[in-house]
Amino acid sequence: MEQNKTKSYGSALYTLITVFFFWGFIAASNGIFIPFCKAHFHLSQFESQLIDYTFYGGYFIGSLILYFASQISKVDIMNKIGYKNGIIYGLLLSAGGALLMIPAVNADSFPLILGVLFIITLGFSLQQTAANPFVVAVGTPETGSNRLNLAGGVNNFGTLLGPVILSIIIFGSACNALPPGLVKITSINNAYLILAGLLVAVAIFFWISKLPKVTSDEKIESSKKTYIPLLVMLIGFCMVNPIVSKYTHIAQSYFVYSALGIILLSFIFILIAANKNKEGWGAMQYPQLIYGMIAIFTYVGVEVTIQSNMGSLLKTPEFGGYTADQIAPFISLYWGSLMIGRWTGAIGAFNLSKMTKNILTLVMPFIAFAVVLGVNAATCKDVSSFYIYAVCVAVLMVGFYVGQQKPVRTLTIFGILGVITIIIGLFTTGRVGLFAFISGGLCCSIMWPSIFALAITGLGKYTSQGSAFLIMMILGGSIIPPLQGILSDTAQHAVSGMSGIHFSYIVPVIGFGYLTFFAWKAGFELKKQGINIDHIEASGAH
Repeated sequence: MEQNKTKSYGSALYTLITVFFFWGFIAASNGIFIPFCKAHFHLSQFESQLIDYTFYGGYFIGSLILYFASQISKVDIMNKIGYKNGIIYGLLLSAGGALLMIPAVNADSFPLILGVLFIITLGFSLQQTAANPFVVAVGTPETGSNRLNLAGGVNNFGTLLGPVILSIIIFGSACNALPPGLVKITSINNAYLILAGLLVAVAIFFWISKLPKVTSDEKIESSKKTYIPLLVMLIGFCMVNPIVSKYTHIAQSYFVYSALGIILLSFIFILIAANKNKEGWGAMQYPQLIYGMIAIFTYVGVEVTIQSNMGSLLKTPEFGGYTADQIAPFISLYWGSLMIGRWTGAIGAFNLSKMTKNILTLVMPFIAFAVVLGVNAATCKDVSSFYIYAVCVAVLMVGFYVGQQKPVRTLTIFGILGVITIIIGLFTTGRVGLFAFISGGLCCSIMWPSIFALAITGLGKYTSQGSAFLIMMILGGSIIPPLQGILSDTAQHAVSGMSGIHFSYIVPVIGFGYLTFFAWKAGFELKKQGINIDHIEASGAH
């Protein structure tokens, strides 16, 4: 990839990473938007999770379109239009979607809101495909990972602010809040009008800015055998759409569970077929990538589903009986937990002495935790009950020391911790159970770079293609939250004395279990290929 190695593009970098903020801001805001829409439109738990289905589905469909277009034309589409133009087009597409959200909201139509949200995230998908290599290109290759970590930190800050700011826009601040019953859905109009304006402003800045020309000379590898499994996954994605259930008169649960089954069977088919004959499978001939694609699918799904269903959990009497206007601090703490872990994990990307790294690893989690508390306190929220959460942060810190930035070790530790914390949440209620579920965010925080590093190691010339496949598996955020939602709706009496939404948190337990298995399996597969797993380092941020 060509990039400018001498000039400084600091202002371009700072503007570029604002798009990372928007991605995080909108994604985390869903934690407030979902329970609000559920109450306003009188939705089931599954129906409320269609917001995530649409949001993360946009990423999947956008990535799939670019992949097939490049494969069929044998031309890297993003490289052809240019990474700078890719970002501009993506920003304008998202801005157009944000403007369309206003008539959709005024029409008081949930399906229209979902359709517009899909347009916004199609734009995000285009931005993400272009922005990541662009961040690496605006400077020297040696410091590329540092810039990605900076961009990831900005993304995390967006996830922290998103729930807080959207809650203020909808309900007002805690100092002067409206009762939930008086809140109108049109109160979110200003939020999307401001978002559209900001996206257009950033697009204009990119258009007039002199930026380095970023190109790639990598050859498009023909991998025709990948087409059918990817199309089958697309069918699985479409099956979750309630329109299918409506016109077939078959219970929605059958389609949701079948969709997950079809997607998993696709991976099993690839593993078996590629093992027999590797020709034509491209990056998918490597088992570590296939297991890694399932891991990214699972990881994104777990990360999203914990918080997306949390709004309904918080409304149950056993978890506090909170109203819609009171849940923002908890959603913010969850996303702040991911920020705590990622800010701490980013320390390893910088060229620091061992002593400095150890000191920062000790201090950074609590600095980030203080930022989370400060943001919520600034909106008149009482955060005194959150102080005890510092114990969970301390456990995270110990996990970092033991993991030592080694992907297999780190993923194993946090996978096991994830299973333990969610099980604690399942068997307890009140503040203990709630903090146990929220600490799932701490466990997720460091997983993306570890999974990514293990999945693409040893792929050689197929590394770029393998990375594209992994990004597609953001699909998990579209499938797993609705699956937990349908389980919540259909398992009201599965366990005596436990609500359906509480029981449904068995889904992230299974997810963390697979991620722990993947750490072992990936290490095993790489050792078979003669790769020393102790020399693999996790880097980058999601």
